[in-house]
Amino acid sequence: MPAMGKYDPLEGHLRRQTLAELQMSFTEIERLIGAMLPASAARPQWWANEKGPRRTHIQCEAWLKAGFNAFLMSGKERVRFVRS
Repeated sequence: MPAMGKYDPLEGHLRRQTLAELQMSFTEIERLIGAMLPASAARPQWWANEKGPRRTHIQCEAWLKAGFNAFLMSGKERVRFVRS
């Protein structure tokens, strides 16, 4: 059985969603993953929806595998997940 990745709980949470779009605060995400998000999560680049084999941000696999794209909401510690 493969080791669980840090962002796997986020993927599972998103997979269970029935809405086409949802918003989560950094605090809600941190509770799910059981760890603090890095300071760089305050930058839109951290939430990039990288596709293809040359991903540099491992965290994006969580929402992409669950069928969502992520968007940092301007001026807030909130993320909008939109079903892709």
